[in-house]
Amino acid sequence: MFDNIRRDWRAHDCNWTRHGFWALVIYRFGRWRYGISSRPLRVPFSFAYKVLKFGADSLLGIEIPCEAVIGKGFTIEHTGAIVISGDAVFGDDCVIRQGVTVGLRNRNRRGSPRVGNRVDIGAGAKLLGDITIGDDVAIGANAVVLCDVPSGSIAVGVPAVVKARRG
Repeated sequence: MFDNIRRDWRAHDCNWTRHGFWALVIYRFGRWRYGISSRPLRVPFSFAYKVLKFGADSLLGIEIPCEAVIGKGFTIEHTGAIVISGDAVFGDDCVIRQGVTVGLRNRNRRGSPRVGNRVDIGAGAKLLGDITIGDDVAIGANAVVLCDVPSGSIAVGVPAVVKARRG
């Protein structure tokens, strides 16, 4: 947990006022508590996590359930209206911005996006359904991504169109 928090700290420019950093600290704490095997010991940590998560959801506008899998160096550039499904998987060094939703395509079918390493997700983007986003991908602002995006590509538009990345 502390190695991940240190890397998240560096990803947020070692700035304790960054709201995204605090949302990730709460997320990492929630994941860490699952490692406590003794139920009586885990219960107070679970209660503390639920209180902290409610605060992050309400005050920061960032919903990251501890069931999601988030790699190291995750950066939340701007906060507000960020929703990540508990089924979502992120690789290392990803960046997201305000208004991003990563989750289910509809309520009746399971399956959330699996996002690779070094993916940059623009403001207002929506990644929906059982899709795979490769490494080194850029998702444009307000894009609605409903299909797989191969590594080294960009996805822009509504619905998103996948294009090769230049340079």
